[in-house]
Amino acid sequence: MLDVADIHTYYDDSHVLQGVSLSVPPGKCVALLGRNGVGKTTTLRSVLGYTPPRRGAIRYGGVDITREQTYHIVRRGIGYVPEDRGIFPSLTVAEHIGVAYSQARHRPSRRKPEDIYAMFPRLAERRENYGNQLSGGEQQMLAIGRALVGAPDLLIMDEPSEGLAPVIVEALEETFHRIKAEGKAILLVEQNYLLAIGLADYVYVLSQGRVQFEGTPDALEASPGIKHTYLGV
Repeated sequence: MLDVADIHTYYDDSHVLQGVSLSVPPGKCVALLGRNGVGKTTTLRSVLGYTPPRRGAIRYGGVDITREQTYHIVRRGIGYVPEDRGIFPSLTVAEHIGVAYSQARHRPSRRKPEDIYAMFPRLAERRENYGNQLSGGEQQMLAIGRALVGAPDLLIMDEPSEGLAPVIVEALEETFHRIKAEGKAILLVEQNYLLAIGLADYVYVLSQGRVQFEGTPDALEASPGIKHTYLGV
């Protein structure tokens, strides 16, 4: 579904990604792990066209999207949950979902707002509350629900559990498993090691802009040197 081949991405003269390659098969969850500042978010931004690579190629569904605009990439069936959640303080929950529903009109399989509220009952209770009136967990639910409105084939999530209470993380983990069970592919950047390996079918570990390990969660668990050196686990 998604193939990233030897990409090199820069911020001005800073060479952040130095030949990163990864792939996400249909219906599978791939986790991208590593310490802060190693290039995980930059990899996601490269895939989404926010920070296009200077070298290398990115293909989605067999189509080269390396130089496409972000809105074209998203319309191909990619949902994105950013690290900062991207919640507008002056819009209500219902307005966030409504705008996403309108923008996804090109997707015949888009989800109705009621489907999102059924997935996240707390959002149904808070639908008339503004973004700045929501807790961190509620904002994350809204960010995920908004991304799912377009019925994406690939869901990209950047640190979805960051800053959340353990009980909220546990609830979100159940949601992620339900999303995966629907057959959606997931590309996950996550600092919560146990959450990531519990969800992932395959793992890439980044350090200094390069892939230092790739393999199954079981293979990573059997590699204490990798875990200690690159993840601090």
